[in-house]
Amino acid sequence: MDLNYTPEQLAFREEVREFLREHLPADISERVKAGLGVRAEDYRRWQRILFERGWGAPTWPKEFGGTGWDPVRVHIFEEELALAGAPKPVPFGLRMVGPVIIEFGTPEQQKRFLPRILRGEDWWCQGYSEPGAGSDLASLKTRAERHGDHYIVNGQKTWNTSGHYANWIFCLVRTDPNAPKPQQGISFLLIDMSTPGITVRPIRTLDGAHEVNEVWFENVKVPVENRIGEENKGWTYAKFLLSHERTSIAGIGSSKRELQRLKSIARQEMKNGRPLLEDPLFAARVAQVEIDLMALEITALRALAAAAENRAPGPEASILKIKGTEIQQTLSELLMHAVGQYALPFERHSPEENDFKSVAGPEYAAPLAGTYCNLRKVTIYGGSNEIQRNIIAQTILGL
Repeated sequence: MDLNYTPEQLAFREEVREFLREHLPADISERVKAGLGVRAEDYRRWQRILFERGWGAPTWPKEFGGTGWDPVRVHIFEEELALAGAPKPVPFGLRMVGPVIIEFGTPEQQKRFLPRILRGEDWWCQGYSEPGAGSDLASLKTRAERHGDHYIVNGQKTWNTSGHYANWIFCLVRTDPNAPKPQQGISFLLIDMSTPGITVRPIRTLDGAHEVNEVWFENVKVPVENRIGEENKGWTYAKFLLSHERTSIAGIGSSKRELQRLKSIARQEMKNGRPLLEDPLFAARVAQVEIDLMALEITALRALAAAAENRAPGPEASILKIKGTEIQQTLSELLMHAVGQYALPFERHSPEENDFKSVAGPEYAAPLAGTYCNLRKVTIYGGSNEIQRNIIAQTILGL
């Protein structure tokens, strides 16, 4: 297995870098690199730029408007975007429901939805988790009763990311409450968020942000033609979607960018008259997370090599998810440590747009506490890390 990049792949990397130098808006890049996040319209603006270049959907097949790139080129592309400070594409359309529609949707559904996702015209959100169905997703209770050519949906979804921006939601609903197993009797519906009976209510997170929501369905009428695949077979499509979600959670490129930011801040912060980065204990912690990140990238390249050879990656996706999210959390902890008490006080001008202002201390400290709190979730969503360890134990150890 050769993990070195070929000359063609290195040339592709330079092509991506040149594109980013010319077309990535500076205002967006500056916000991302400062840890401030990006605004909803910035996501749309950047997606249109990528679409015009033909790079709107790196992981999609060419026949559906994607690039047709192999996994290594996708990895290079995503890493360079992260390092340059480009927004991470909103995953719900491009990385989640889009591949499901490509794999299981009808030609009519593909023609209707995929071009709008590519152009950034539709903002999708996910309707999976419920108050009593998070890690145990199969216990969901949102009901969809069929009446002729439509379903009537009633229930509640929670921890719905960006639902206040979305105009479409893909939902798991229970269509057969009498199914013998909880994974059975579930269907996969595409629902227009403007349909009467849908209510989106904000959930304020610990840092005061409005990122997630609860979504209520009260007698919501959904055409049967908006169902993906067969009725009561939605669990199959849900598992397919989750496999795509987990491969993007490791965040190697964004962690590399955050490591650079950590080093930059640690060179500015002083301890005993010397830059913090020269403190032996702190430097050792930075070195350890950098080693872990390098090892994670090698694991990712091994998985990509397997995919390029059409071999199933096995438990690598779970390993990437576990270690990738742990590294993200460690970096956020070290950033908090670097600025000390200045990370805590900040003002938020808008819960919607991640506009921070430092109350005391340097401006680069303002978003650190919010980021730290927000990243507590990454070891939970996409299949908790405990579940991923069970998967590894079953596939490798046979337990």
